[in-house]
Amino acid sequence: MTSTVGRVVAALERRYPPELAADWDAIGLVCGDPAASVSRVLFAVDPVMSVVDEAMDLRADMIVTHHPLFLRGVHSVAPITPKGRVIHALIGHGIALYCAHTNADHARPGVSDALAAACGLAKTTAIDPPGADVGTGRIGDLDEAMSLGELGTRLVIELPGTEHGIRIAGNLEQPVRTVAVCGGAGDSLLELVGDTADVYVTGDLRHHRAQDFLMATGKALIDVPHWAAEWLWLPDAASTLEQDLGADTVATSVSTIDTSPWTTHVGRSQ
Repeated sequence: MTSTVGRVVAALERRYPPELAADWDAIGLVCGDPAASVSRVLFAVDPVMSVVDEAMDLRADMIVTHHPLFLRGVHSVAPITPKGRVIHALIGHGIALYCAHTNADHARPGVSDALAAACGLAKTTAIDPPGADVGTGRIGDLDEAMSLGELGTRLVIELPGTEHGIRIAGNLEQPVRTVAVCGGAGDSLLELVGDTADVYVTGDLRHHRAQDFLMATGKALIDVPHWAAEWLWLPDAASTLEQDLGADTVATSVSTIDTSPWTTHVGRSQ
């Protein structure tokens, strides 16, 4: 027994309503006939060729990614560009592609909820708008305070490993109880967490923004790999899709291919 592309899209959009997406985003069905049969769906962070190859190896009929394939308008999808080759491969092999980006970020449970759970947070509210149930980022209290170093170690265990690694700004011995998180790139929320959180966990923190935050607040920062933080959502999304449609109707797989752009970390001992 199989489902269809249209039924998978409907199930995803009940969990991650399109109206929750930012107005600049490009979410939804990129390619695929809504009436086409779907027996296996592959979940991944990025719609890149290695993920398409994995889908073909698995004989998946559909891919669901967090990041959009076309975030900006294009004039051509000819297979002379990397994204053009991706779309041609998808259509040529009858594989549908659906993207759930900021709608999955803002929904509950969504991307930041998965990162919050990895930190050990059970109850959270949104960072923006403050105190809301749905929205950007999450903030909450740990059951018991732990040191900043212990939280960093926990994240090393919970997150998939990458060459990027985890970076920490702050005294490793300082206690942290209130934790703010944002999956993906979250330095736009720094001003909203400085007065409320002991530590902010997010990715793609820029030098000057992080430095200004540290000098102004004295609070801690943990910079986690963008890909790894968002990957945490994939197993949850796959599991809920099977629950919504029935595991005997659609099977799911989660890609473990590290599609982060960083491939090597070169460091030196202190």
